[in-house]
Amino acid sequence: MLLPQTAEYALRAVLHIAVHDRPVRVAEIAADLDVPQNYLSKTLHQLVRAGVLASTRGPAGGFQLAMSPDRLTLQRVVSKFATAGGRRCLLGHGACGTIPECPVHTRWAPVAAQMRDFYEATTVADLLPAASSSRGT
Repeated sequence: MLLPQTAEYALRAVLHIAVHDRPVRVAEIAADLDVPQNYLSKTLHQLVRAGVLASTRGPAGGFQLAMSPDRLTLQRVVSKFATAGGRRCLLGHGACGTIPECPVHTRWAPVAAQMRDFYEATTVADLLPAASSSRGT
């Protein structure tokens, strides 16, 4: 699964949020990650609706993980933005995988399976520095 830009922003933002012991404001995240604030705000709110993040309003408000980082898989973070049917065949046969005899498909399928397994088996905690991965949310 090659990540669309929105999925990449979502993953980077979730990892950034996970290292903080407080709600993190969208302006801070956007500045630290060098991503457009308005676009990131919409992305973060989609993650709230998906149950990945929690948000609070007010002066001490911001975004936090909605669950412990050791229970939050990368697949859960990016699934809202990365659809399996979104890949196009390199040879122009439409959506990848629709023509099983395609020579690209036969070579790509094992790679795609490994990537899918990586996103499903890897948690946010797995990607955090050792000191911050022990904290619970």
